[in-house]
Amino acid sequence: MSRRLWVERGADGTWEARSDDGAMIKFGRGEGLFTPGDLAQIALAACAGMSSQFAVENTLGEGKGAKIVVSARYSDDDDAFLSFDEQVSVDATDAHMSDEDAAKLEDRITRHIDKNCTVKHTYVRETPVRMNVKVRH
Repeated sequence: MSRRLWVERGADGTWEARSDDGAMIKFGRGEGLFTPGDLAQIALAACAGMSSQFAVENTLGEGKGAKIVVSARYSDDDDAFLSFDEQVSVDATDAHMSDEDAAKLEDRITRHIDKNCTVKHTYVRETPVRMNVKVRH
C-alpha cells in the first residue's frame, strides 16, 4: 500500500513533497504555507473525510461529504503534539432526517472512520520511527 514519497528543498526556499506518480505539495514556514505539524493534522482530517465518504454519500447522495476540523494540543517542552481533537460535521439539512436517522448516520460515520482511517490508527498507537542519515561526499 505504501508508495515512494520524498521531500526536497525547492529553489524558492520552500519544501516540496513528491511521489513517483506525480503528486506534489509545497510546505514550509511562512505565509500561505502549511508546516509539517499542520500536515500531520491535515492527514488526520483527510483520512477521516475519505473514510467517512461512503457512509455520507450512501445516505445523502453523491458529492456530499463531511467537514473535519482538527485541533491539537502541543507541548513546547517536548516539541510534540500531545493530543488531537477531531470534529466531524455533516450538513444533512436538505435530507430532512429524523433524529433516529441522524443518529444512525453518526454511528455509521464513526464506525467507518474507526475501521478505515490508517492515520488515526497510527496516531493512536506508539509508532516507532527509524531514521538513517547519510552524507554523500
